Amino acid sequence: MQKILLVEDEASIARFVELELGHEGYEVVKAEDGREGLRLAGEGGFDLVLLDVMLPGINGLEVLRRLRKDSDVPVILLTARDAVMDKVSGLDMGADDYVTKPFSIEELLARIRALLRKQGRQGSAPMALGPLEMDVARHTVTAEGQPVELTGREFSLLQALMENPGIVLSRETLMDRVWGYDFVGETNLVDVYIRYLRAKIGEKTDRRLIQTVRGVGYVLREEDTP
Repeated sequence: MQKILLVEDEASIARFVELELGHEGYEVVKAEDGREGLRLAGEGGFDLVLLDVMLPGINGLEVLRRLRKDSDVPVILLTARDAVMDKVSGLDMGADDYVTKPFSIEELLARIRALLRKQGRQGSAPMALGPLEMDVARHTVTAEGQPVELTGREFSLLQALMENPGIVLSRETLMDRVWGYDFVGETNLVDVYIRYLRAKIGEKTDRRLIQTVRGVGYVLREEDTP
């Protein structure tokens, strides 16, 4: 179970977020002020920190500044709607994301999931399927031992497929993973980038790895070209 530290002094907000995170399967530890939040965060063991900026004792930005001296735990700031400088300062000091109050719980949960996915991928081992190999940490892809040069979007799209070998992923799922849950655009953009991937991989190997499941989406599996 992933563990989240919630540093929030408004009891009603803290309780609401705690309940919603609990329903999603997260373990939640709460702190009501900056000093307690900093102490708990310093003890480690958390997968993510939700940190309100306006806190008694030590404000959230100061908590973040001190925390970043010896921890790279993902941090999402909870900021006031018009606190532009808090957002800028927080990102400059090492916050990974921010959510503006009042926020929808769906948005907060989506941002938490995105950060935890990213954190998990950074420490992941190289992946391979047939002649295709991907090293996420080094941001490299090879096919038949030859480097495949990909753009950032192409790399993310291939990564989504390689992390789910043999599983059919819908266009909507791939849009959410690669372009973000709040991206406004047509799902045929996925088809365009799949063509780019197939062309670049096809220059290095004659194996047909990215397959179309008509009416559903795409799947990565090993199959010889007919």
